[in-house]
Amino acid sequence: MEGTSVTFSFFLIFSGAAVFASIALYTRQPLIIAYIALGACIGPYGLSLVPDLKLLSDIGHIGIIFLLFLLGLDMQPRALFATLRNATVVMMASSALFLVAGYAVALPFLPTRLDALVVGAAMMFSSTIIGIKLLPTTVLHHRHTGELMVGMLLLQDLLAIIVLMLLMGGDAGGAGAALSLLSLPLLGAGAWAAVRFVLLPLIARFDRFHEYIFLLAIGWCLGVAEVAQLLGLSEEIGAFIAGVTIATSPIAQYIAGSLRPLRDFFLILFFFSVGARFDLGQLDRILLPALLLAALVLALKPVVYRYLLGGMSESRNLAWDLGFRLGQASEFSLLIAYIAFDLALISLDASLLIQATTILTLLASSYIVVLNYPTPIAISDRLRRD
Repeated sequence: MEGTSVTFSFFLIFSGAAVFASIALYTRQPLIIAYIALGACIGPYGLSLVPDLKLLSDIGHIGIIFLLFLLGLDMQPRALFATLRNATVVMMASSALFLVAGYAVALPFLPTRLDALVVGAAMMFSSTIIGIKLLPTTVLHHRHTGELMVGMLLLQDLLAIIVLMLLMGGDAGGAGAALSLLSLPLLGAGAWAAVRFVLLPLIARFDRFHEYIFLLAIGWCLGVAEVAQLLGLSEEIGAFIAGVTIATSPIAQYIAGSLRPLRDFFLILFFFSVGARFDLGQLDRILLPALLLAALVLALKPVVYRYLLGGMSESRNLAWDLGFRLGQASEFSLLIAYIAFDLALISLDASLLIQATTILTLLASSYIVVLNYPTPIAISDRLRRD
């Protein structure tokens, strides 16, 4: 995007998002569907009104960073560690099952075993945005359902980092993944020390200046996210740690309330870029395997989570609830598709298969959750929860 085209692109995206969102609200559809559909309509493979998506995609990624930061703001460190312990076995067992199932379905339709293996790996992860965005705030922050979901999504983020490093570095990637995992406690300790001896004194001294607190929070979130990336972790994990380390601050909830509109601004761009980056003209090449794989993900994930969580003495209703909320592919699945194809590790068909399956499951899963479970945007008034 050059010069004033950024302004024009933002005008098209947010004006179009308002129109599509109005239609979605009148017809009681999930808003996420509207943003993805808009991207498909006016992106480079649609009307090409917004032809260059690199900048928009990078900007949209900031929405995910803020989402994890806000999540961390509402998590007490002691509760977080207990949750991670409980979620580890479920995450590892479910990821192995999804990897094998995705590989088995993809293999007959792709030219190499590596293609199928990468597709299987991409199916291991669930969407942080769908999972958290469609969970009522009161459930997310104060109930066992939210705690378990957060634990599993964070552990999946760590696993996704390992997969991405292996793709990008081969044997060196394996060593890098190990070093990154070792750097996680170092990042946590460093962030805690910075909060204890720098941020909290600054907040205590200048908390009456709301603009200053707002800027300090943004700088802290993005700064720790950047340090995490330098250490080989993901920016999302860094942002979450940034949030957790100031969760005990007396103004944590003020910071959270201030940043939510900013988070939503960036998430609109993220979902727009998801729809816009998929080439609909290539859909016929992978339509059948994409439908089969999407159906597998939508059917298998809820069942697997239901029985794994049930084996941990979780209630049947909670297990089904979490299973359906996590019953889709992930933003990391898309990232795996983009990176593996750019590195010439997988074929175009494999990359398209991951993208199509992810988009289909994001769309279908949104409908399943919104129609059947309490969410802030539930279609039924009975299920709508803030």
